[in-house]
Amino acid sequence: MNKYFDVTYLWESFPALLPYLQITFFVTILSIIFGSLLGLILAIMKLGSNKLGRFLANGYTTIMRCTPSIVLLFLVYYGIPSVAANFGMNLNDVNKIVFIVITFSLQFGAIMSEVIRSAYQSVDKGQYEAGVSVGLSHFQVFRRIIVPQAFVVALPNFGNGLLELIKEGSLAYTIGLIDVMGKAQLIIDGRFNAHALETYLALSIIYWVLSIVIEQTFLKLEKVFSKGKQVIKTT
Repeated sequence: MNKYFDVTYLWESFPALLPYLQITFFVTILSIIFGSLLGLILAIMKLGSNKLGRFLANGYTTIMRCTPSIVLLFLVYYGIPSVAANFGMNLNDVNKIVFIVITFSLQFGAIMSEVIRSAYQSVDKGQYEAGVSVGLSHFQVFRRIIVPQAFVVALPNFGNGLLELIKEGSLAYTIGLIDVMGKAQLIIDGRFNAHALETYLALSIIYWVLSIVIEQTFLKLEKVFSKGKQVIKTT
């Protein structure tokens, strides 16, 4: 195996890897959508008065936190078809993306449940009572007062969850998905493991740029919405 570093292989890796980012983005967007919906349901259960609902939601979050992403991915990928086979269903031909989206939706849902819960509880309950006292309906208070303030609180944590989701999504190649990480592995295998360092460095740079862009975007969004919140308070 060649052990010297050749920058040519580094530059050649970028045009080969970048087109596969669309698969990474596709999986990430679907996981965010389904994970956020799951997180909202779990947050409602945690904030509700039903003890069983709170127990189940908190237990789910704890289990997800204690389960490594790759273990959960294998459990979903091999477990769901195995269970389905007992009911006469063959899921072996289902697209791998389905299992990957399920896996990361389950994980992202656990993260979002805590983000939504903590953001909601950060809003002073007195504001809800004040809104109702001036004639606003429960829905209007929630939409005009609670949600805008909770959104600002949740925004940075949502951004952190998104960053974690993108990085954890790189594990999808372990079950054969050819996303940006899977393509990098194919490139390395095609070179018989020669110049793997250059390929991994190119992949790292792509993830670094993505992370910086996402981080800066959410910082700017937080400033914008925080200014709006301050304006509302002063009027």
